[in-house]
Amino acid sequence: MTYAYAVTSHSPANPDAVFTVLVHAATWSTWAPIDTVEIEGGDPKGPQQVGDTRVFRTGRATSHERIVELVTDRRFGYENASGPFRSYRGTVELAEAPQGGTDITWSAAFEPKLRLSGPFWRWYLTRFMQKMADGLAAYAERSQNVTTARTTTPSITGVPSQTNEE
Repeated sequence: MTYAYAVTSHSPANPDAVFTVLVHAATWSTWAPIDTVEIEGGDPKGPQQVGDTRVFRTGRATSHERIVELVTDRRFGYENASGPFRSYRGTVELAEAPQGGTDITWSAAFEPKLRLSGPFWRWYLTRFMQKMADGLAAYAERSQNVTTARTTTPSITGVPSQTNEE
């Protein structure tokens, strides 16, 4: 039997900033309830691509997830390649919010290996992935603010300019 969950969050950051954080697995342990992240295939410090596999460790649990779809600034799709699921397909949808920023929808459809465990996994994953979506939203905002601060030169008014004239 197939089960599903969907959680939402909002970030004041634009979709580009959110997507940039999402495809850089090296940042995930900073904003998500994940202890460590490793990359199998691809550049661990650069953006991940379709086909890359990320290995997440949380406590004693290990999860292998393969990226199966990337639509720049809009969608991030992945499949769980190991663990307690017969099948698992997750999607993170990003939409520009009418009030500004980005609306994030993190969802998945899955079929557990163990019969009758579906309701437990839906309950657990809904709570865990809400933390993921909220962490992504907050970290993307901080990242965008840092980037903006680095690229903006503060203007000083009322200070005469100095020139070196000979």
